[in-house]
Amino acid sequence: MSTTHPTSTRSAVAPALLITAIVLLALNLRGPIVAVSAVTGEVQAGLGVDAATVGLLTSLPVLCFGLATPAASLLLARLGLGRGVLIALVVLAAGIVLRSLGGFPEAIAGTLLIGAAVTVGNVAVPVVIGRDLPQRAGPVLGLYTATLNVGSMTTLSLTAPIAGATDWRFALAVWAGLVLVAGVAWWLATRDLCEDDDSAATDTGPSVEASGPLWWRRPVVWGLTVAFAGQAFAYYGVTAWLPVLLTDELGMTSEAAGFSASLFQISAIAGAFGVPVLLRVCPAPWMPVALVGVVWTALPLGLLLAPQSWPVWSVLGGAAQGGGITVIFALVVRRARDLAENRRMSALVQGGGYLVAATGPFVVGAAYEYTGGWDVPMLIVLGALLVLLVVGTATAVIRTPRDAVRAAR
Repeated sequence: MSTTHPTSTRSAVAPALLITAIVLLALNLRGPIVAVSAVTGEVQAGLGVDAATVGLLTSLPVLCFGLATPAASLLLARLGLGRGVLIALVVLAAGIVLRSLGGFPEAIAGTLLIGAAVTVGNVAVPVVIGRDLPQRAGPVLGLYTATLNVGSMTTLSLTAPIAGATDWRFALAVWAGLVLVAGVAWWLATRDLCEDDDSAATDTGPSVEASGPLWWRRPVVWGLTVAFAGQAFAYYGVTAWLPVLLTDELGMTSEAAGFSASLFQISAIAGAFGVPVLLRVCPAPWMPVALVGVVWTALPLGLLLAPQSWPVWSVLGGAAQGGGITVIFALVVRRARDLAENRRMSALVQGGGYLVAATGPFVVGAAYEYTGGWDVPMLIVLGALLVLLVVGTATAVIRTPRDAVRAAR
């Protein structure tokens, strides 16, 4: 199979400028969502709602990641990657501002806009990397994943101090400025590609149908979807409840428990950059997947058996969760047979995975409430990670013609 793409304008795109635009975009794909958790008390008092209701402002975007992914894929197919992401950034900035303007209805409406806009970015970035930076796909995917975590940590660290100096509404709304910076960078990096975007995004190519099964019938597509569901469920379940677990089990203060959550998040940078190296040096892609899955399980097992060693388990689990999302995205780029299939696979893998992930905090929390302890919740997280390990490794074993070409080089 051969897939041709217009090269006259794409060859003129400076890789450094595009990578910069991707990094700035990534800073905005988690930060606006987690910002609320830094000022939960202030938001609760300001909107006059209870804690569970405020939780909707962080859980609804994750649900959007699952439910809005098909629409995001169609938007990108119609408008192209460049225009589609630009429109999403405009919607994201509007949602951030709207969330801070009025009462609870405005906050919910703004949150839904944020979730929908971020969903477009989630789908688009792996496709852009596979299309315009194919020789650098692994490292750039690692950089992208690492920046997602940096964006979360930056927003969590600065939102509360800004709120202390002003108020919570300004502290949440101010992040729209970073979105505008990302929008300018994205426009500069992709403006020469707009004429090519639509055909590249929608061209399925007759050779795909002739050379193999329809994309949604391929086992690798569903295997990656199930594996990512295990990864994302565990991540959001742990992110929501790790501070509470450490407070209960070790008597930590809320500040110390918050530090543990930060350690889990920031350690993801090591995994995000380490996985691309492993994909290059390992003779088979299943090896990095298996390593990520095994190391990830150290977190729930360690917290079950030796919770006093939580820094070790937080670092190992954090590095593995950063590596998990990177290796799944890398396999999507590798296994897709053309650009349209890359976009569709990215949409299905993320849509299905995030739909399951949205239940993670609820399921883990319900298990905690029902049992009164953390053994069952951690066993549930462990089960999700075993899904990632087993299904992800088995899926990575499946070879495609593109793998044979790589092996022959």
